[in-house]
Amino acid sequence: MDNYADGRDFSLLHEDRFTFSVLRRIIEGRCSLLLTDHEKLIICFTCDPFPVWVWTRDAMTDADMEKAFRLLSENGLLDGRHRFNVKHGFAGFLISRAGRDGMKLSVSENLLAYECPEPSEPQTKTDGGIRRCTDDDLDEVTAYLDAFTAEIGHDRRDPETCRKEAKDYIDSGCMYFWTDACGNSAATCKYGPAVDGMATVNFVYTRPECRRRHYAQNLVYRVTVMVREAGLTPVLYTNADYAPSNACYSKIGYRLRGGLCTVQAEEKNGSLR
Repeated sequence: MDNYADGRDFSLLHEDRFTFSVLRRIIEGRCSLLLTDHEKLIICFTCDPFPVWVWTRDAMTDADMEKAFRLLSENGLLDGRHRFNVKHGFAGFLISRAGRDGMKLSVSENLLAYECPEPSEPQTKTDGGIRRCTDDDLDEVTAYLDAFTAEIGHDRRDPETCRKEAKDYIDSGCMYFWTDACGNSAATCKYGPAVDGMATVNFVYTRPECRRRHYAQNLVYRVTVMVREAGLTPVLYTNADYAPSNACYSKIGYRLRGGLCTVQAEEKNGSLR
């Protein structure tokens, strides 16, 4: 196994470019661990609190999957703390194989990958409008990021990291608020960076008191149009089990392109860590 990626890996990931668009991006950055055979398996971990990404070629043999399991174990990733974003086929093997070693893993989240070939304007309009975030919004973006990660239940940052990441989002020029008729921020969304001709639309969050007013739908539509006008393909991930967000994205032109899942350890009481 090598600890660097090259054109062979990028070609492999292009085959799963929608479901593994995030992995395609992060393997070019700083990673705590990167292992690849450039053919069937890529393991990538940036740092806590983020998940380990495991790309496997379709129709892996049991021997291939056992190799992947062994590498995860040898690198200290099967310690009960880490989560794994994997294809559904490997998820079943990973859960079963870990069980033989006395470790209880289960699927904590099913993710759907969407592409938007042509944005469709929302039929339901709302008050207010879009505004790009500036340095003056740093405290507010930081608060949004903390609330967002608290609600999804993972990827929590410490205050300093949260503020630094919020500043990076603002500096990218691709971080937006939807403000209501009174000029108060109601929802967030950002996009980028561009990888393999695509840009990920994410950090979609609406204040609880502002929900069911179509702020997020209108904001995501406007941001999606910006991505398309930049010559990029908009992609995003959603929780497969949260019907409202999937319906929202479908209505503005997003089309389902694939899925993966997150696997993590269970506590002794059966709940997820």
